[in-house]
Amino acid sequence: MGASAKKLFESALSLDEQERAELVGLLLSSFESDADDGVDLAWKDEVSRRVAELDSGVVQMITWPKVRSEAFKVRDN
Repeated sequence: MGASAKKLFESALSLDEQERAELVGLLLSSFESDADDGVDLAWKDEVSRRVAELDSGVVQMITWPKVRSEAFKVRDN
């Protein structure tokens, strides 16, 4: 990582979680100049569907430690 990128990274760490997430999204979208609009719309629909399932209680979230633990169990077998 170059010096300017490292400085930028260190500055970004001072942002709150929401701002860092927005920055990540902007950086990632800068790589997707040829993205199909239909793909973006499909992802937005999918995210909306999943949020609705969480809000309605149809599905329950699983904590990262639980997911990691389960993943390592599968990998070790």
